[in-house]
Amino acid sequence: MEHTPRNVLVTGGAGFIGCNFVRHLLASDPDLRIVNLDLLTYAGSLDHLRDLPDPARHTFVQGDIGDRALIDTLLREHDIDTIVHFAAESHVDRSITGPATFVQTNLVGTFTLLEAARMAWFNDDHQAEQCRFHHISTDEVYGTLQRDDPPFTETTPYAPNSPYSASKAGSDHLVRAYFHTYGLPVVTTNCSNNYGPFQHGEKFIPTVIRSCLQQKPIPVYGDGSNIRDWLYVEDHCRGIETVIRRGRLGETYNIGGCNEWANIAICRLICQLLDERRPQQAPHERLITFVTDRPGHDWRYAIDAAKMDRDLDWRPLETFQTGLAKTVDWYLQRHAADPALITA
Repeated sequence: MEHTPRNVLVTGGAGFIGCNFVRHLLASDPDLRIVNLDLLTYAGSLDHLRDLPDPARHTFVQGDIGDRALIDTLLREHDIDTIVHFAAESHVDRSITGPATFVQTNLVGTFTLLEAARMAWFNDDHQAEQCRFHHISTDEVYGTLQRDDPPFTETTPYAPNSPYSASKAGSDHLVRAYFHTYGLPVVTTNCSNNYGPFQHGEKFIPTVIRSCLQQKPIPVYGDGSNIRDWLYVEDHCRGIETVIRRGRLGETYNIGGCNEWANIAICRLICQLLDERRPQQAPHERLITFVTDRPGHDWRYAIDAAKMDRDLDWRPLETFQTGLAKTVDWYLQRHAADPALITA
C-alpha cells in the first residue's frame, strides 16, 4: 500500500539520525513539509540543522514528545499525515546509571505519540489509511549473538539486556498493539549501529576519531572483540523513506549494513585512514588503550536485511570502508573549521 507523505512530523530531528533524515527527505521530495520536534537534550543540537535543503519547508519546535497538548496542537495545526519517530534516549551506559529517563522517553513518550495519532487520524477530517506512524527501533531489542549464530531477523524473539534496549522493546510492543487493536497505520524498522556525519561525540566511532585528532588514548572496552553490524546513516535514511512509502502496514523491517566488524578492527581501520590523511601523527594505533568492559555489554549484533531487499528492493550502497572514509573526512573538515565542534 503506497503512501505519499506531505506533512511530516519528525521527532528527535535535531539528533544524529534524525537530522540526517530531515536533510535527506527535504532533498528527495520538493513537495513535502517537515515539522521537527526535539527537546534539545545533550544528543540534539540546532547546529545539526544549519544549511538545510530548502529550509522554508522545515519548521523547528523545541518540545517534549511526552507533552500531549503540544503533540495534539502540532498534529492539528500542521495537518500531519506522517509521523517519523526517532526521539529516544539511546546510550546504553547512561541507561545503566539512570534508567528512569529511558523508560519515560522511550516508553511513555511513544505511548503519548500513539494516542495523539489515534485521536487525530480516526475522525471525520482524516482517513487513517492515508497516514503513517513510522517507529524507529534498534537491533538491541533482540539481545546478543554468539559468533556462529545467524543474524537477527524480523521474527527473532526479543531478549533485551539493558534498560535502554528493554525500553525500546516496550515501545516496539506498544506500536504493534496499536496496529492490531486500533488499526493505527504503523510500520517499524529495527536498525543496526549507525555511523556518519553529526553523530554525538560519546559514541564509539566519533570517540576513536576525536582521540586520534587530539592525540589522546583511544578507549576500547574489554579486548575489543565485540562485533557490530554497521550501517551508514544515509543508507539508513533511504531505507526509512522506502518503508514509509512502500512498506506494508503493521510490518517490521530490519535495516542493516551487512557489515560485521569487531571494535578493535574498526579502531585499526580508522587509525589507518588517519595515518594516510595525517602522516605526521602516525602511527595512530599506538593510542589504542584497552579499558574495563561495561556491565551488560552485548557481544555481537548482526541484522539480516533480506526482507528489505526482497520486498522493497533496498540494500546499502556504502561498504564499511567507503562509508567510514566519508565519515573520517567529514570530521576532519569539521575539526579544521572549529576544533571545539568535535569535543565530547
